[in-house]
Amino acid sequence: MRETFLFFILSLLFLSACHRTEKQVGIPPGVQATIDAVTADIAAGEDEKIYREAAEEWRQDSTLDATREFFKSLRTRLGQIKGRAFHMARGEQKNGVQSYIVQYQTTFERAEGMETFTLVERDGRWLLARYFVNSNALK
Repeated sequence: MRETFLFFILSLLFLSACHRTEKQVGIPPGVQATIDAVTADIAAGEDEKIYREAAEEWRQDSTLDATREFFKSLRTRLGQIKGRAFHMARGEQKNGVQSYIVQYQTTFERAEGMETFTLVERDGRWLLARYFVNSNALK
């Protein structure tokens, strides 16, 4: 009887592990939704939309023209995203501002890279504050 119970528990653990997706690794749904939207906007060339909808931190660090040039360069040198694997996520609270940093190991059309999204929460919405891609193809 004990062996049957142990087998049942191990089976449940195995099945639950098999059904994990990258959206279920502790990333808040609002953070994941913003990452998904920004990713779609990058792929579609919606650079102005990204700039308009980004957090104040993004607009302090970059102009609209610099944002356009940045994403155009990424699309030209790396190509579209083919897939990504979750690497890590970390939430922080500093000076009353909630932020989340999420990293993915990403396969682009022409290279591999590590994407880092930094989002901040403002008025209940998650906004892009920083986006960085580290890849040998960008050196």
